[in-house]
Amino acid sequence: MGNDTLSLLLPRLFLVLSALVALAAAQSGTDCNPIKTSGCPLDIGLTNNPYGVDFTKGTMDQASWTSVGAGSVIYTSQGAVLTLSKKGDAPTISTNWYIFFGRVEVLMRAAPGTGIISSVVLGSDDGDEIDWELIGGNNDEVQTNYFGKGNVTLYNRGGNSAVHDVQGTRHNYTIDWQIGQLTWYVDGKTVRTLKEEDAVGGLNYPQTPMKLRIGSWAGGDPDNAPGTIAWAGGVTDYTKGPFTMYVERVSVTNRYPAASYSYGDMSGNWDSIVLKKDDAADGNQSKEGIVKKDGSRGVASATNSTSSSSSSSSSSSSSS
Repeated sequence: MGNDTLSLLLPRLFLVLSALVALAAAQSGTDCNPIKTSGCPLDIGLTNNPYGVDFTKGTMDQASWTSVGAGSVIYTSQGAVLTLSKKGDAPTISTNWYIFFGRVEVLMRAAPGTGIISSVVLGSDDGDEIDWELIGGNNDEVQTNYFGKGNVTLYNRGGNSAVHDVQGTRHNYTIDWQIGQLTWYVDGKTVRTLKEEDAVGGLNYPQTPMKLRIGSWAGGDPDNAPGTIAWAGGVTDYTKGPFTMYVERVSVTNRYPAASYSYGDMSGNWDSIVLKKDDAADGNQSKEGIVKKDGSRGVASATNSTSSSSSSSSSSSSSS
């Protein structure tokens, strides 16, 4: 490679690296990382399995969801309406529970606007993450990404897929997250598959209990790093807002439901996660066991929902 070619590639590489580091920082975060700190709180599990909510009925389902970001979140016949109006806004809703492998479907429309990012994120306490990202300046594309244990030293995880009219048409964005394989679908069609062994031999494969977060943020905020702004498609002009995304329905199947999850050691490996049958706070929870290498459970295994649940919208999209 000649010096001239290298001089052209290095600035581009810097922009990409800066963007992805900032993206990871924006999406991930935990008060207690259990692969670095002992004694972290238990992760409360989804036991109402499979779970579904229709936000177009105008309600939030407060038992399952919390608004965790600045900006407006209201519930109307159009669903959960998340509006970013000004600098600092990042309207986001988060589940109050975690899942341990399974399937997540979100029927939604992305927000428009240069630099505005609409996202669907599964994220764990130790930095595992699975993403959908929709760039406001591109109405015909979605991006997929993943992280393992917060590792941002590799930058070959992202993927792009053509999807028509992501802002004006509702689409079903599905994550099927299983031991050994991760698949992203749009309207029932596979757009990307990741094998566990292809994520640094499984080391960076997302594999610990995760919460679901849905929201938008301004990747193009003028104060962001140049690489982040470039990735987001340019500088956000807040005077052209407000910028709104619509989430109609969410369907979740927890592959290994439990009242709570804890980390059996600091490896961050899926077969170290301990499932508890009850949510007693005294440390004497009944241990339901650790998931084995063959996907079965250990001691005192309870009845388990092993099949993925698809919402009625998984194979179709319709105009808003």
